[in-house]
Amino acid sequence: MNHLVPALSLIVGFSPFLLAGQTHPRPPGQQQAAQADTQTQKNVPPPTVYHLAADPAKLKQEADELSRLAQSIPVDVQSIEKGMFPKDVVQKLKQIEKLSKHLRGELTP
Repeated sequence: MNHLVPALSLIVGFSPFLLAGQTHPRPPGQQQAAQADTQTQKNVPPPTVYHLAADPAKLKQEADELSRLAQSIPVDVQSIEKGMFPKDVVQKLKQIEKLSKHLRGELTP
């Protein structure tokens, strides 16, 4: 009887841990299907939603203008290196920034 009390107290003390590890068994095929489904969901990116631009012709016109202005900047920088500061270079840079922000806003999903 002396050894029975400590043995019972150990069993009662560990019983929550022993019960916590028990789960309902699932058939192997069902378990593999659940794992495959979880893996597939992890590999699929969320759908990308694009909003359509209000006027594609206007966007093309703005993109062409942005390109034209950007191509003129290296020439202006060469003039600055020679000591001549083109009066419209700052305005061009502001226009480039404005067009870029507008296009980015129209094309961002």
